[in-house]
Amino acid sequence: MFKQLSLWKYVLFNAASAFLLMTALTEAADTNQVVKSSDDLENFTLEQLVNVQVTSVSKKETDLFTSPAAIYVITQDDIHRMGVTSIPEALRMVPGMDVAQISGNQWAVSSRGFNGEFAQDMLVLIDGRTVYTPASSGVFWDSQDVVMEDLDRIEVIRGPGATLWGANAVNGVINIITKSAKETQGGMVATALSTEDQTITTVRYGGELATNLYYRVYAKYSNQPGLESSTGRGTPDDSSLFHGGFRMDYEPPTQNTFTFQGDYYIGNDGREVGQVTLAPAAVVSVSTDEHNSGGNVLGRWTHTFSEDSEITLQTYYDHVQQGDGFGEEFRNTFDVDLQHRFALGPRNDIVWGAGYRYAEIDNTPSFDLTWTPESVGLQLGNVFLQDDITLVRNRLHFTLGSKFEYNSLIGLEIEPSVRLLWTPTTQQTVWAAVSRATRTPALFNLDGRLNEAAFPSGPPPAPPVLVSLLGNPNLEAENLTAYELGYRIEPIERLSFDATAFYNVYGNLITEVPNATVFEGGHLLISSTWQNLDSGETYGVELSAQWQVLDCWRLAASYTFLHMQLGPDTSFPPESSSPQEQFQIRSYLDLPHNMEFNGAIYYIDQISTQSGATMVTIPSYVKLDLGLTWRPIKSLEIAIWGKDLLDNQHAEFPSQETTLITEIPRSVMARITWHF
Repeated sequence: MFKQLSLWKYVLFNAASAFLLMTALTEAADTNQVVKSSDDLENFTLEQLVNVQVTSVSKKETDLFTSPAAIYVITQDDIHRMGVTSIPEALRMVPGMDVAQISGNQWAVSSRGFNGEFAQDMLVLIDGRTVYTPASSGVFWDSQDVVMEDLDRIEVIRGPGATLWGANAVNGVINIITKSAKETQGGMVATALSTEDQTITTVRYGGELATNLYYRVYAKYSNQPGLESSTGRGTPDDSSLFHGGFRMDYEPPTQNTFTFQGDYYIGNDGREVGQVTLAPAAVVSVSTDEHNSGGNVLGRWTHTFSEDSEITLQTYYDHVQQGDGFGEEFRNTFDVDLQHRFALGPRNDIVWGAGYRYAEIDNTPSFDLTWTPESVGLQLGNVFLQDDITLVRNRLHFTLGSKFEYNSLIGLEIEPSVRLLWTPTTQQTVWAAVSRATRTPALFNLDGRLNEAAFPSGPPPAPPVLVSLLGNPNLEAENLTAYELGYRIEPIERLSFDATAFYNVYGNLITEVPNATVFEGGHLLISSTWQNLDSGETYGVELSAQWQVLDCWRLAASYTFLHMQLGPDTSFPPESSSPQEQFQIRSYLDLPHNMEFNGAIYYIDQISTQSGATMVTIPSYVKLDLGLTWRPIKSLEIAIWGKDLLDNQHAEFPSQETTLITEIPRSVMARITWHF
């Protein structure tokens, strides 16, 4: 059915449905007044940053300092000061996050290990809409583009969040939250140009359609030329992306708020992939130009009964067409989610909810990658319940909850957690947690067949040899039991520390198991099949600190250590694809005459991981970024940033699709922003 209707018909259909739904809910809702507020995270003091409100930990507003989870918030001020142009680039600032650029349009992003182009253990949401793909498990970061100036914050949970957010929130949750339309009134034009010929142009305008009804519309175009390899050879990883959309927020002085928003994007990504041929038997490097496009519409209604009680209903439709060098994925998703929070007596704060998602996924086959079946209808249903119990007011809290999630491919999964929060003083927080989370097998693990290599078995007429990786429809979900302990302290008003220790136990890890060699259609087949055979453990620490040295100067620093010990059967390399140690320092300095001087230095340890069919080691590197910003008048901003200043170029992560390793060059970017 989805193939027979165009994207725009679905957009219009869902827009009309969302409008009718919100209208009906408005008429049914009470109109008692309630005060609403929105935190502006720009130019916050250290005290305000420590106590900023977050929603990802408990699906309600809580102070970051007293949240019983390893959570970090990237603010709009962080994004602005560091000259960030993409979501992955912003995530480098998070302690414990492993972020590496693969090419001009590919990224590897993970937390607490298991990194890769399709890191499978991180759940990513944009304004409540999941962008995790069931086909390959992971996120197409090249398509997740937003107007960086419109970001309110990025909340990142390191560690499992499955009790509230569901399957695949194993090693973390990235919750990307944009500003309301009310906060982006007026016009903005921004353009940036780098020495690598990268260009980014953004136009955005916001206004008020009627009393308390705000809107914004935007368009953004970016272009990234191809980079180079270590040999100086140009790589076919150029990309271009157009992204446009709108958002409307109705915020009357009543108990009801409404949000209606939509986005559309279209772009092209260049890639070099190794394609298999049998005549002759070989792997040939081929440059491809992948066409990617998609669009979504989302509606959300919130009704506040009191300070301790509210209900939220959200629904969205999302269409994705994405190429990966071996074929294309077409995905259409419809999702509806209901959440209700209420107090039960003076000690119990309960959050419960239910949701349903239907996704139709079509994968076009090629010789390298085939699917059986090519089309899949995926249904997911869930209910969750969490109770925040006050044992000692303002001192001791106990949180107990679980999610019950049914997936039409693998059945029922239960994901409980228990958390304990102790605040011995107003300047200290101690928390501990035990959680279970699961990672659903990708359709590639269940239904895909990847032809990885081919070679002659001998001189003619000897048959060629084909090496293949086969799916297994009987796979079960991977699981994690995580033990976490955290401590936060603000010993003085200008200094804060945050420490987290974790121990993760993984079970049912999906790994490759070799099969017997057989004769198949004129060639020999050497194959392996995915199986749930392995287990493993990881442990580590994540330390961070913020220091307001002067009123005009703030420092942020972090150090992380990760150790991975996986079973003997795992297909992951012993050292894994995540660095054992990472360290960073960021400096934010306000200068006279409306100027800022900001900088960051990062140390990333070496990694060993797979490139094509071989193992490679990426050496450790140090990354230095510096930027100067000037506002000659209130409406005009001029900025220049130097990035990766210590190296002419360096590699960060190899591609799984080719042995060609792209290197990230030193660059300088200038940007002009005008508000009107």
